[in-house]
Amino acid sequence: MITNDIRNKVQNLWSRLWSGGFSNPISAIEQISYLLFMKRLENFHPTTPEELKWSHYHKWKGDKLVPHLKENVFNYIKKDLAEKGDPFADAMEDASFRINDPTLLEDAIGFIDDIYKEIERQEAEDNQHFQDIQGDVYEHLLKQTSEAGKNGQFRTPRHIIQMMTEILEPDLDGKICDLASGSGGFLVGAYQYIITKYSVDVEEDINGLPKGVDGEKLTQSQIKKLKEKTFYGFDIDQTMVRIGTMNLMMHGITNPNIVHLDTLSEKYENYEGENPSEKYKYILANPPFTGKINSLTISENLDRAYSPKKDKDGDRIAQTVQSELLFLERIIYMLEEGGKAAVIVPEGLLFNSGSAHKTTRQLLMTDCDLEGVISLPEGVFMPYTGVKTSILIFKKRKLRGNEPQKINVWFYGMKSDGYSLDVNRRRLKDEPLPNTIEEWRQRKLKNQTNRQLDHFSIPYLEIEKNGFELNFNHYQDFIYEPENYREPKEILQQLNALESEILKGLEEFKRHEF
Repeated sequence: MITNDIRNKVQNLWSRLWSGGFSNPISAIEQISYLLFMKRLENFHPTTPEELKWSHYHKWKGDKLVPHLKENVFNYIKKDLAEKGDPFADAMEDASFRINDPTLLEDAIGFIDDIYKEIERQEAEDNQHFQDIQGDVYEHLLKQTSEAGKNGQFRTPRHIIQMMTEILEPDLDGKICDLASGSGGFLVGAYQYIITKYSVDVEEDINGLPKGVDGEKLTQSQIKKLKEKTFYGFDIDQTMVRIGTMNLMMHGITNPNIVHLDTLSEKYENYEGENPSEKYKYILANPPFTGKINSLTISENLDRAYSPKKDKDGDRIAQTVQSELLFLERIIYMLEEGGKAAVIVPEGLLFNSGSAHKTTRQLLMTDCDLEGVISLPEGVFMPYTGVKTSILIFKKRKLRGNEPQKINVWFYGMKSDGYSLDVNRRRLKDEPLPNTIEEWRQRKLKNQTNRQLDHFSIPYLEIEKNGFELNFNHYQDFIYEPENYREPKEILQQLNALESEILKGLEEFKRHEF
């Protein structure tokens, strides 16, 4: 956990870039990411020429600093390191270093030096891992991008990601993917879950969830696999690819496999080669929703997105261009048989009566086993959006299997996530996340037939009968609790007593001599 001193230094860095003209938070963190990578160069790339190392130029003053970083250091990262396959350098296509004011650059470098000094001090005094603190610093930097919730893209709260990884339980037995990875929060969350699972010393964080940092139970070969060949991400935004890659590297993932690619398009099939489907063991995602996709770019492998009919030219007609439906179908396509996914979706997807919505919900219970639907409280994504959402947990059975699932669907209604459900999102005293996770793990051991509770199970046939509706409120029994009103006689007696007291006060007032 980062100290208040570090928080203040990070805030000072943000404020300085803001005053220097970087009012867009995404642009600001992009430039900060470049500087942080430059800071890391000499430790992670020992063959870096001396004059390009941070220790060589970080105290420079004046006009020579900007051209040196832009023309020498930055180009070295973009060209030389990219040729060597460095993941961050690979993501630097079309990148530009835009801090042109020498004093702004000097101040930014100074703030970064101060932040790292504080990280080193905290590591020494509190016996915390450098990588863990450094990752927390970058997470804190990302929180400043709250104004960047555009086109359905916004950061998923860290504690919600933690809860989802605890439910999905990813491990080293397969690849972990986020097909719309953004800042990489889900992949970092999965990494931290696995580190915690294989740690000797595990503590509770502020949300009551387990956290370990050593991963001492992992062998060297497992660590290598974890950091180099486990995490995969895709994003349509090149800037977010850079930010996400940096986020993973700052947390200790040495080779993040994050690619600039639209996973809903034909380009995904071309990128993955002859057999792009059924590749990932675990998928965690909060795909962009409330957006519409250009029907001409949708992959033909998303065949449920198309109508059986064709237009006059013989081309297929898109049945839906809603991004949340297409992403769900793509996730099913990408999962290997037996693979599992935990995905956040807008509530409307669960009950919309349109044919495309029904077809997508049916897919979750024919190609997959839909194991759970967790209804999140409205306000979880404030201040980005007030849209109500749910988490879908499902396991792939067979692509286009069309066999109805045999297991019941478990529903759970969360009333709180431990934070106020307004724009401030203040920390509350309760810790509801551990209870949600425990109820999920105990769902097969407890009776789940009482629909008056906040958790219960519904059989497939009932869901099919209801048009595959998956809305928690549709199945929960409404509990009528009659109000206990006082007897009219008792109320009248109280009113008479109050009236007598008022009259008595008025008489005393009249007798008062002015």
